[in-house]
Parts: sequence; structure tokens; C-alpha cells
Amino acid sequence: MILAHDLGTTGNKATLVDADGQLVDAVTEPYPVGFGPGGKAEQNPEDWWDAVCRASRRLAAVAAERGATIEGVSFSGQMMGAVAVGPDSRALRPAMIWADTRSVAQSASILERIGLEDAYRITGHRINATYTLSKIAWLRDNEPDVFARTTRVLLPKDYIVARLTGVQVTDPSDASGTNAYDQATGTWSAEVLDAADLPLGLLPEIQPSTTIAGLVTADAAVATGLPVGTPVVIGGGDGPMAALGAGIIDRSSGAYAYLGSSSWVSIADERPVHDPLMRSMTFNHVIPGMFVPTATMQAGGASLQWIVDVLSPTGPDRFAELLEQAGRPAAMDGLFFLPHLLGERSPYWNPRARAAFVGLLMHHGRGNMVRAVLEGVAFNLLTGLTAFREAGVEVGSVDTIGGASKSAALLQIFADVWDVTVSARTMRDEATSVGAAVVGGVGIGMFDDFSVAERWGRRDAAIAPDAEQRDGYRIRYEQFLDAYRRLEPWFESVSET
Repeated sequence: MILAHDLGTTGNKATLVDADGQLVDAVTEPYPVGFGPGGKAEQNPEDWWDAVCRASRRLAAVAAERGATIEGVSFSGQMMGAVAVGPDSRALRPAMIWADTRSVAQSASILERIGLEDAYRITGHRINATYTLSKIAWLRDNEPDVFARTTRVLLPKDYIVARLTGVQVTDPSDASGTNAYDQATGTWSAEVLDAADLPLGLLPEIQPSTTIAGLVTADAAVATGLPVGTPVVIGGGDGPMAALGAGIIDRSSGAYAYLGSSSWVSIADERPVHDPLMRSMTFNHVIPGMFVPTATMQAGGASLQWIVDVLSPTGPDRFAELLEQAGRPAAMDGLFFLPHLLGERSPYWNPRARAAFVGLLMHHGRGNMVRAVLEGVAFNLLTGLTAFREAGVEVGSVDTIGGASKSAALLQIFADVWDVTVSARTMRDEATSVGAAVVGGVGIGMFDDFSVAERWGRRDAAIAPDAEQRDGYRIRYEQFLDAYRRLEPWFESVSET
């Protein structure tokens, strides 16, 4: 059996998969996030390790009960973080995760030295405070004592791999989310690192996602319940891994949307897709030679969770309760929500952006506000689909994964706003960890190739756009974009005070 860990923002989801590709069992171990002023977003890497240990022990026991053994471990991980470690692979401070945007000044300095177009050409991404590179520079500038003791900066999943094996390594998919990776050469970019004034030696060696990084050590075996010597496959970043779990393995697979804390729309292609307006970015796929053009917003599912928390429904399914109150389209009544609760990546790449309700009137109530949040997420993701279409990529349908994709009402809004048929995948919550299981299985020779992913889930609940609503949303989408343009100078002025 393969044990796959999906090291997410709110918890670690571990999945046990057998040689036939059947999901045997799964468990989620939660952990907190620490948000603070100035764009702070941190997690304790020990919380990740404890969650991995608890989940591993539980699923190792399940495998033993079935008379089976865990033949390999693989990982998917939240991307764009920075874990400063010493020679013993122990964290020297809390991890700065993807949502941390304190390094605005550092990203601006790097960008000034290398230039916007050159950085995008090299890395497939804009230089931005959400990425690992500027976080390392922030650490150098603000915590010099910690930086002086740092021998390596790891990404979240790679930190756990190092704790299991003692080996510090990463893969192209995660490396491509650091702002320091050259997609043309498949190596760390000396040009970008020079612009950041950071040494190459701070970053780990890059190996294919299917590489066995090392074997479970004796100490790690005691902590996790895994046998000593169990192969540990590197795995990949959660975005490309989710694409694999959703069956997005080449251009013919279509597009998919992930509805998690951050949310994105994505495709697979044999080449990076460089948008002239730089609204989207391109990650390396976990499949060698493939890329995952993506448009990611910071607070997709997080916006939905926020409105649930703020309005505090009391039923057993709080999200479903609020959806029932959502009513008619809010945008048609002039009410919009700009979903920039954590700043924004696609399409604006503005860490100073803020969320806002625009157009509130006395008659607007809870249901109107909930509907506006749902539509705001859909509108924001539409900018990514628009970038793909303008780059010549045909997007005729979109599969969805993630917890929020369970809502037919939400999928209908997406179908109407995006003007495509929207389907949920049967493995909504497990797609990312299933992708990790596929990579792990290929890595240890259990599976012949990545195509096994296409058999593990199917499209379900296809929803076509409503023509009348679609036409109305086309007009309102332009007003949604205009609201951001008008507020952007105000975002800047607020951030400066």
C-alpha cells in the first residue's frame, strides 16, 4: 500500500491506497495558522510533523489489520512557504507560509533589479511577496541572527521528507513556486538569486517528483509507526498534485478548478503559457515534461469560510444553511464582493489589495451578502479562464475539486459566470492526496505510469450555464473589474498609513 500525505493549510490529509488504486482509508489531522498584522501568516513546522506522525500511526495500524504493509510514502504540500532549518533539518523559527505577504519591500527590490518581463520569462511567475524567494530575503533583513544560523530553506513537504529521511531535497513542481526556478533549464536561476542577493546553497537539490528521497530512519519510525527503511518519495506541490489527482495530465484533459483555502483554475500543457498581461502563472507538473498553467486567487474557499464565520449560522452544516439564504444573484442588484481578504495574486498581484462589499443598500441582508461572496470568487477566477482563452487555450468545461465543490448551488453560479459546463469530480476532497499516491506508486514501481489517475475519479453532477443568468453576469463582470480599478489607489493609501 501507498501512504500519501497532503500537507495543506488547515491540516494534513493522509490517504491509504492499495495496488489496485482503491482508497482504503483516510484521516485528517488539523493544525492552526497564525495570522498577524502586516501580512503575517505562519505555522509551526512541529505541528505539521505531529500531524504526519499521528496520521501515519493510524493508517499504519489500518494496513496491519488488513495484513498489508506500507510500501512507500509520498507527499503533496502547500507551496511557496519558507522553512529555515539548520544542519539537523529542524526548523529555526515558524514557517512563513504562502499567505504571508510581509516581504513586499523585498519583492519590490528584487523586481527592480531583474525587471518584470525577464522574471516572468524565467520563472513563469511575477515576482511577488507571496513566493518563497522574497520571504527568504525578508528573513535576512529582519531576523539576521536566525538567517545566520540557517543552512537551508525548505518548502513545507520537503521539511517533512527531511524529518523522515534526513535528506534535504525538493522537486520541480514545488521549486517552480519559489520565484527562483528557471523553467527553461530546470535549475535554480542564478540570475534571479543574484537579483535577490541570496546564495544558491540555501536552496535544496532538485530531483524528479517520483524520486525516492531516502528511507525512513530509526528515529522517524518510532515517531510515525512506519517500518524502518520504508521508501519516501519526494512528491510535489499541491497545485500540480491536485491537477494529477483530478485527471489533468495533458492538454486534452481540459481545465479544473480547486476550491480550497486559496483557489485556482488550471490546465495541463506541454509548454508554459505566458500571458502578455501576466495574469496567470505556470508551474511545473509532477509529470516530467509537462506544465500546469494556473491562475490562483489568495482567498477563494477562505472567503466562503470567512462569511460563514462572520454570520455564524448555528446549524450542523453552516455553509449549506447560508447557501439556502443566498437567493437571487447579488450582482444583478448592484452588490459586489471583492474577495481579497489576503491580498491578491491573480490577476492583480497586489498584496495590498483588500476585500470589500461594494454597493450595499438598506435592503441587503445575510443572503445577499453570501451570494455576493460566492459571485465574487467566481468573478475573480473568471479572470484566469479569460487569460487562458486569450492565449489560445480552449476551455469548454471545468471540473471542480475541493470541499466547496459539493454545493450544486455554487457550481451553478460558476457555470453561469464562466459560461461553461461545470462538473464535480467524485474524489472532491481526496484529489490532491490521490495525486500524491499516484506519484508515490510510480516512484516505487507499483504503478506503470501516471495514467492510473484517470481511473480513480470520474465526472459527476455536470451543470450547464443558464443562458439568462450568463448574459446578465457578462455585464456585471465588467462592473466587478471596474470596482477593483477604482479602489486600487485607496488600497495603496490605506496600506501606507
